[in-house]
Amino acid sequence: MILLPLVTSAHDIVVQNADGATIYYNYINNGTELEVTFRGSSYDDYSNEYQGNVVIPEEVTFMNRTRKVTSIRGYAFSSCSGLTSVTIPNSVTSIGDYAFSSCSGLTSVTIPNSVTSIGDYAFYKCSLLTSVTIGNSVTSIGDGAFYYCSGLTSVTIGNSVTSIGNAAFKYCFGLTSVTIPNSVTSIGEEVFVHCSGLTSVTIGNSVTSIGTYAFYGCSGLTSIVVENGNSNYDSRFNCNAIIETATNTLISGCKNTIIPNSVTSIGSSAFYGCSGLTSITIPNSVTSIGYEAFWGCKGLTSITIPNSVTSIEKYAFGHCYGLTSVTIPNSVTSIGGSAFSDCIGLTSITIPNSVTSIGNSAFENCIGLISVIIPNSVTSIGNYAFGHCI
Repeated sequence: MILLPLVTSAHDIVVQNADGATIYYNYINNGTELEVTFRGSSYDDYSNEYQGNVVIPEEVTFMNRTRKVTSIRGYAFSSCSGLTSVTIPNSVTSIGDYAFSSCSGLTSVTIPNSVTSIGDYAFYKCSLLTSVTIGNSVTSIGDGAFYYCSGLTSVTIGNSVTSIGNAAFKYCFGLTSVTIPNSVTSIGEEVFVHCSGLTSVTIGNSVTSIGTYAFYGCSGLTSIVVENGNSNYDSRFNCNAIIETATNTLISGCKNTIIPNSVTSIGSSAFYGCSGLTSITIPNSVTSIGYEAFWGCKGLTSITIPNSVTSIEKYAFGHCYGLTSVTIPNSVTSIGGSAFSDCIGLTSITIPNSVTSIGNSAFENCIGLISVIIPNSVTSIGNYAFGHCI
């Protein structure tokens, strides 16, 4: 190591590696260890203080004393667009929030087995990052950890990970398949939102909770495999559906899903954006169709809603452009706002005598609609319920 003069700043010491790379450190744990940090008093005081290939050493000798490097501070490398690769040593146990956020030139990273936690948005907007291997000691992946890593095509999640944070892989367009190990017990909200390249997901048998919108906008998803023994899975139907047995709610599905008779409700956004879905049979056990349940299912041409259903929530079939036929049974008492908005293929609709209210914009922009029968039971019709039906 080559010692450089210590200047007044937020970082405690600055040391130059033998390869010429300069790294900034703070003392932690009463001065017994070091964390990698940014230059100056704020992460944006200097731009691109780290460039090219940076090798973080396991230990640093400064003023005749050697200390281990055990963590990477939040924002340490943030916005260093010139950083192309980083080597993290086995001495590091934690990667802080936003540690590598907006490192747009970063192409690869290996997270060693010593690391136990990856902070929130640690690799946010690392758009050139193509592959990530998460070591077997990592127990949690923070919220938005790989959010907007649009070039990410593969990820290996270690067997010690127990939780995947909200939006952890959101907008990872290049991701094609993911295997979630048996160690994971919870998957957060919006984890794989708009991962349009994702075709298959395998979920380990320990998962007990999956957040809302977990697979929202995954238009290419054809298979969601939940391994045998999972409490959220009905094994009779050979995968393709995630079911929360405690509430009998279908949480997420895809174009090959068969809905079992055990399901009593179709959850919010369960089939959101499944443009490949052409037909679906809703069993008589279902009593409610949730918010945005089939929103944007452009390939869906007809739907029969069984007599068991009593409520159709907002946006349930919104943007189903190909929908030409809908059967609404006498059991339905309310049609939610925008429930069938933008269903431009609908030409006629018969609302049964059981319905008492039609929500705002329920059939707005159904420009092909030429015939509507509204019974005497309806006491309220919302604003723009049939707006722009011209």
